[in-house]
This record gives sequence, structure tokens and C-alpha cells, in this order.
Amino acid sequence: MKYGTIPYVESLLCLPHATLAFDMPKPSRLALAPLPPSDETPGQRLARIRRERGFTQVEIAEKTGLVQTLVSDYERGKLRLNADMILRFATALEVSTDDLLQPASGSKPARKPSRRVLQRLERIESLPVHVQTTVLRSLDLMLKSVAPAKRQESTR
Repeated sequence: MKYGTIPYVESLLCLPHATLAFDMPKPSRLALAPLPPSDETPGQRLARIRRERGFTQVEIAEKTGLVQTLVSDYERGKLRLNADMILRFATALEVSTDDLLQPASGSKPARKPSRRVLQRLERIESLPVHVQTTVLRSLDLMLKSVAPAKRQESTR
């Protein structure tokens, strides 16, 4: 059909309803198991694991190629963790993606020593044996004096 010198084309709005591709999606019939309850959000979990591993936000930002403010925004839940960021953070923290995503279960897995503790252990191991012995004895004495105080606090 022509309308004057311009060919006439029917628009989609003039077509019957059955031919339109704008139907609403149907609700899913999948019965998904509920997620286990958790007291911490993925961002809070990220912050906890980062602190446990002995990293600062600046150090993690450098390892992931971000700036510190973005790391802070992820930890505070201001930004949502997407798959790419979960992989980046897991690699930087040397943990699995499951550790970042899944709520902590009732029994805590054996956790690795923090990076700061490991650095101190490496420094102690680089000392001569007689100095290592002296340092370790001093640490043992300090830990023994702190342990009773901790027990008294926990019984209060």
C-alpha cells in the first residue's frame, strides 16, 4: 500500500494482541530450598575475612585493582558483590569463593593464621637458634600471664 509517495507500513501497535512479543513472564514453578539464616551480609563477611587475614582495605584495594573507597562500599553493603568482584576478593584474600558467599556454619573451620602473624613467625625463624629460643620463651611467658585473665573475663 502506498500513502501518497510514501509506502505505508503497519506498526506493531496495529497488530492483534496474539502476535505481540510483550507478554508478561510466567512465574517460576521451581521450589528452591531456603538459604540458611545468617547474621552477616556478604559485605560484612568480606570485612571479617579481610581482618582475620590481616589485610587493610588499602592492601586489598591494591591487590584487586580497586580504590579503598570501593572496598569500603562493598564491605558496608553500599555496592553489591557481583561474580567478578567475588573472584577478585577471593583471590586477593586467598580464600575460596564459598568462604565469601556462604554464611558461616555452626562449627568454624580451622582458620589460617593472619598475614601479620605469619610475617612475625618468618622474622623469628630468620634469627639464630639461641635468639629464637629466647623469643619463644618470652612469648610463652606472656601468653601464660594473659590466659588466666582471659578465663576470668569469660566467666563474668
